[in-house]
Amino acid sequence: MPLPLYLLAMAVFAMGTSEFMLAGLLPDIASDLDVTVATAGTLTSAFAVGMIVGAPLVAALARGWPRRASLLGFVLAFAAAHAVGAMATSFPVLFATRVVAALANAGFLAVALTAAATLVPPDRKGRALAVLLSGTTVATIAGVPGGSVLGTLLGWRATFWAVAALCLPAALGILKGIPAGGDEDEATGRPALRAELAQLTRPRLILVMLLGALVNAATFASLTFLAPVVTDSAGLGELWISVALVLFGAGSFVGVTVAGRLSDRRPGPVIAVVGPLLLIGWPALAMLANEPVALFILVFVQGALSFALGSTLITRVLYQAAGAPTMAGSYATAALNVGAAVGPVIAAATLSTEAGDLGPLWASGLLVAVALLVAFPLLSAITAGRSTEVLQ
Repeated sequence: MPLPLYLLAMAVFAMGTSEFMLAGLLPDIASDLDVTVATAGTLTSAFAVGMIVGAPLVAALARGWPRRASLLGFVLAFAAAHAVGAMATSFPVLFATRVVAALANAGFLAVALTAAATLVPPDRKGRALAVLLSGTTVATIAGVPGGSVLGTLLGWRATFWAVAALCLPAALGILKGIPAGGDEDEATGRPALRAELAQLTRPRLILVMLLGALVNAATFASLTFLAPVVTDSAGLGELWISVALVLFGAGSFVGVTVAGRLSDRRPGPVIAVVGPLLLIGWPALAMLANEPVALFILVFVQGALSFALGSTLITRVLYQAAGAPTMAGSYATAALNVGAAVGPVIAAATLSTEAGDLGPLWASGLLVAVALLVAFPLLSAITAGRSTEVLQ
């Protein structure tokens, strides 16, 4: 894999850390800015909504810009938003910085996904996507727990400053590693924006976007509310929450890495095998959550399966949106973040049911079941050996 891919992954690591770090910082932010924890929680929603709306919007605005300049501008805007956020003395200002950061993140990821696919041969898009998404998985392993510790020791503002600082080497790497030329040549054969948006009327593209959103919703439904499962259902101390998150992140890294080697040439077997295993895993985790050893093993396994299936489906989005070379990344980004926004909302609704803290795990299983039911005709075609015809 070319070096520029890893430089892009470094920026994705910083952005992934920012997206997930608020879970451990909300009480301190609420106390410092004199708002309720529930109000502080809207910062997470603001970021998710900004990502969903921002991905296609910013990608459309930036489609005529040079790729390196776009990536560099988005990274610097993301860093600036966190610097301002670190100095915010009122909640509305901090809220605004989260929206700006989300728009910059969405724009960067949309362009980066498209750029990653062009840095490698056409039959290696899946591996390129795996490298790029490894930035997110490493963020869950190291960035988020590290940010939580830093926030505990030095306050939530220090974590914001740290994310801003992480963007600087990434910006330098983009400046040095992403080719400046080639954009003019690509632009000459680039379809009109209307033609690229018309790709969204293709049923196969909508299908894989829907499947990717459902699987990601299942992932975030349980990940968001994993803490009470560890402390209440398993009866462990708060320190073990970080252990569970690291294990989930480690599993996701394994899953996205392995799937990245298979999702280009053998997407059918990945979906056909991993999908049912993921479906079985969520209820199993719910039923064995009171056994710490089983809990941690299944957290790792579910992280691997979730990201293996999710990254394969997002790769399929890029293949299906080949007719939208500048917008394909935004479609993939939107699918990911629709799931990230919807999943926790569905999971939260289950907390007041008889399932209690285990409700999100059952909700994740239900979401995966819906995905597999929707995908059943597609899976049948894949297992019959027609994956290239169906998906590409």
